Amino acid sequence: MTTAPSLAPATDTGTVLRADGVTMRFGGLTAVRNVSLTVGVGEIVGLIGPNGAGKTTFFNCLTGLYVPTEGTVSYRGTRLSRKPHLVTQAGVARTFQNIRLFANMTVLENVLVGRHTRTKEGLWSALLRGPGFKKAERGSEQRAMELLEFTGLAHKRDHLARNLPYGEQRKLEIARALASEPGLLLLDEPTAGMNPQETRATQDLVLAIRAQGTAVLVIEHDMRFIFNLCDRVAVLVQGQKLVEGTAEIVQADERVIAAYLGTPVEGMPTAPDDPTDPDGTTDQAAPTDATAATDPADSTVPAAATDPATPAAPATAPEAVATPDAAGEPDAPDRATPPDRATPPDQPAQGQTGDTP
Repeated sequence: MTTAPSLAPATDTGTVLRADGVTMRFGGLTAVRNVSLTVGVGEIVGLIGPNGAGKTTFFNCLTGLYVPTEGTVSYRGTRLSRKPHLVTQAGVARTFQNIRLFANMTVLENVLVGRHTRTKEGLWSALLRGPGFKKAERGSEQRAMELLEFTGLAHKRDHLARNLPYGEQRKLEIARALASEPGLLLLDEPTAGMNPQETRATQDLVLAIRAQGTAVLVIEHDMRFIFNLCDRVAVLVQGQKLVEGTAEIVQADERVIAAYLGTPVEGMPTAPDDPTDPDGTTDQAAPTDATAATDPADSTVPAAATDPATPAAPATAPEAVATPDAAGEPDAPDRATPPDRATPPDQPAQGQTGDTP
C-alpha cells in the first residue's frame, strides 16, 4: 500500500455526523429506539452489539435507505436528505455487510462507478463525448488509479471483480466508496470472513483513511479489531444505546459483558414494549413462579396445583389406564406375556378353565 491520497480536508474541526433520537419502527417492531451518536472529523467510532441489536438498521437510517420514524441525521450541520444518492453526494459513503460489487465489471470500472457523484458532465456531454467529457473521464480514471494504489489493487485493475479473492473484494468496496470523496465513511463489518492477516491489513487501511481526515464509523464483531482501532465505541442492545466511551470504559462495563453472555444485570435495556410482534401476535407476560403457584385463574396451571379440593391426576402411564368399552365396561389394560413365561399351547392360562370356549 502506497502513500494515501488526499481523501478529505484534514483542516476541518467539529462534528461530521450527528444523529439525534433516531428511532426506526417496522409496524409493531421497534428496531432502533432513540439512538443518538456523533462522529468528529478524523475520528474512528465503533458500533458493536449482539446480532439483531439494530446496528445495520441504524446505518440504513443514516444513509437514507430507511427513513427514520423519529429523529434527525445531520452531516456537517446540515440535515441529510432522505434519498441515498443525495446522502452520498453530500459526503457520506458506505460499504455493506454483504459485498455488493459489479461482478462482471473490472476492478477499475467498479471504482469509476463511485465517481459519478463527482462528475459534472451531463448526459449530452457524455453522448457527444466532447472535450469537457473527455477531460473529466481522464481525471476520474486518474483518481480511480490513485485509490487502487492506495488499497493495493492497482496491479489488478483489469481483472473482473468476481475473480478477486474475498479479502481483495472487500478492499475494492472500500476503494469504490472512497471514490466519492466522502468526509464520513461507514463500514459495515469490513473484516467479516477474513483471516488474521487480512484483518490486520484492513485495520492499517482504515488508519490510513483516518490519517487523511476522513471520519469512520464502523460496525464489527471482532472485538480486538474494534478496541485496537477506535477512539470511541458505542454499544447497541435491543435497538438502544447501552453505553458509549473509550475501549477501556466499554470493556469494563458489566452490562456489555452481560449483553454478550446473556446474563441480565441492573440497567440493561428491556425488550421494546410494543404489544404486537411482527407476526401480528400479542405478547403476554409470563407468570412468575409465585403467581403460577397461587393463582388458580391461570389456565396454564393444573387445577390440582392450586385447589386442594381437586384430586391430583394419577401418575399412571397412559397405556396402563383402563378405558370404558362401547358397553360401558372397562377394558383391562393390554399386558404382553414375557416370552420366557409363555403358556404352553396344551395348557389353559392361569385363571381359566380348560372347557372355557
